[in-house]
Amino acid sequence: MTILLVPGYMADDTLWDDLRAPLALFGPFVHADLRHDTSLAAMAARVLRDAPPSFILVGFSMGGYVAREIVRQAPERVEALALIASSTRPDTDAVRQGKRSVARSAPSVSFAGLSRTAIATSLHPARAGDEALIERVRQMGVRLGAEAFRNQSMVERPGDLHLLDQIRCPTLIVAASQDRLRSLEESQELHAGIAGSTFAVIGDSGHMIPIEAPQALADVLTPWLESVSALHAS
Repeated sequence: MTILLVPGYMADDTLWDDLRAPLALFGPFVHADLRHDTSLAAMAARVLRDAPPSFILVGFSMGGYVAREIVRQAPERVEALALIASSTRPDTDAVRQGKRSVARSAPSVSFAGLSRTAIATSLHPARAGDEALIERVRQMGVRLGAEAFRNQSMVERPGDLHLLDQIRCPTLIVAASQDRLRSLEESQELHAGIAGSTFAVIGDSGHMIPIEAPQALADVLTPWLESVSALHAS
């Protein structure tokens, strides 16, 4: 099986570094490129052009929105779906206005990554002063650069609660107990809307589950991937 990993807003492939070893048994990893497009539909189409014929799809945060659009565009290619710290809710008017403002003010050449305040808010409150963790997140944005920042800031996330019943593949929903960006209720809405989905909560983690609590996330993903693998083999 191939695992297609879809990162979140201004996160690059290194988001998943701590999961490579524990999940290596389940197949090679392929990374989605979300740098170039300004809509979920275009991002999903680009990912599908570069993806293998079939795959297990794992989407984090904004990547969860992209992942669900991938399922809608090519359901026959998605063997299973995992949504981590994501939501089915649409952007509010305030968020839309904020994104447009950010996109207009984005630097054309130099980009220093997301602000320290924004990064700290994405972490567990107890880790808001963890400079090494904050720098790790900031450097992902630096590597992606100003163009990706502008493009991703223009992406609108429409609500898709009414479309969740179209998802028929095995699905895992993962939430964090201390997520200050995406509430537990938002993950529960995804779980309720996707028939037969599995739901798990990672304790002692903020929004950035793959880097804050990678072992706990691996402990959730591993038995789920084992069940998907057994289903695939049969």
